[in-house]
Amino acid sequence: MSTLPIFTYLAIFGAALLLAMLLTPLAGRLGRRWGLVDRPGGRRTHRGEIPRTGGIALFGAFILTLLLAFLVFPRFLPPSTDPNETTRLVGLLLGSAIAFGFGLLDDRRELSWRGQILAQMLCAAVAIATLIFIERVNNPFTDTQIVFSDLVVWALTTFWFLGAMNTLNWLDGLDGLAAGVTAILAAVLVVHMLGRADPPQLWVAILPLALLGATLGFLPWNFNPARIFMGSSGSYFLGFAVAALGIIGGARMATVLLVLGLPIVDVAWLIWRRRRRGVSAGAGGRDHLHFRLLDLGLGQRQIVLGYYAFCAAFGLLALSIGPRIFKLLALVGLSVAVLVVLGWAERQEGEGE
Repeated sequence: MSTLPIFTYLAIFGAALLLAMLLTPLAGRLGRRWGLVDRPGGRRTHRGEIPRTGGIALFGAFILTLLLAFLVFPRFLPPSTDPNETTRLVGLLLGSAIAFGFGLLDDRRELSWRGQILAQMLCAAVAIATLIFIERVNNPFTDTQIVFSDLVVWALTTFWFLGAMNTLNWLDGLDGLAAGVTAILAAVLVVHMLGRADPPQLWVAILPLALLGATLGFLPWNFNPARIFMGSSGSYFLGFAVAALGIIGGARMATVLLVLGLPIVDVAWLIWRRRRRGVSAGAGGRDHLHFRLLDLGLGQRQIVLGYYAFCAAFGLLALSIGPRIFKLLALVGLSVAVLVVLGWAERQEGEGE
């Protein structure tokens, strides 16, 4: 790799990191001024009033970094190899802005679950309109590609975005959990694009690198004990960005699924359990795995660091596995492991009552 891309990558990462570190305390002040604060009670066990406007810093750092890179300093960027990459970049920026905007509205007005789903479907529609969609997948058994019809493309892509946005939104229950897991996924995508892709995706790697810098710059204020929460504006934005980057990066869905496997299976389990009890899937509660572990006596930092280790381990697995059939087996193994942990936590909780 030449000196130019290395300098560019360091500058982009550093700019996103610095912007997030500068914007986070400003976002906290805005949250207090607007009255967008979380008070102890319900799912929250923190002390005092904590602003939930950290999404402003996350979104701002990511967007400003990319705008500076592509509009002000384009001559320093590696060349694009796909004429559609600019269209997808516009989709990423526009969809992220819409996700952030609706998340901020949810922080202020507490949208109904139907309103949230409609907002997420709009984000998915923007992605599809800007060529960010799942058109084909690799068959792990025959090593051939399965090409979908338009209707399947729209349905599958919409499901992908809704799944990612809700997973990140529900994951944001403990200090530093959603931001840290997103940072791990962004780092894995960067390594995959620069070290595993053939040829390396030099231009596309800029996108998860900016997300990595933004999340790491935000974490010092969000890690336990948090001084600011990301709110729905942050979790919606991160969910959309993660879903979009998994597609823009050359259909890295298996990588995304492996890194986010723990929270994804937790969400699926939770929806199934709530439906069995006749409870709305969108209702709030402490039945997420991270809350169950907290109620069993584990500390926030223990749980969050455990999630980091689990997601990072499967991220390394995604980077080291070559044949697609092995990735499928890894996904199955991950799902079984998480289900065992969920079952154990539920039994422990039942015995403690």
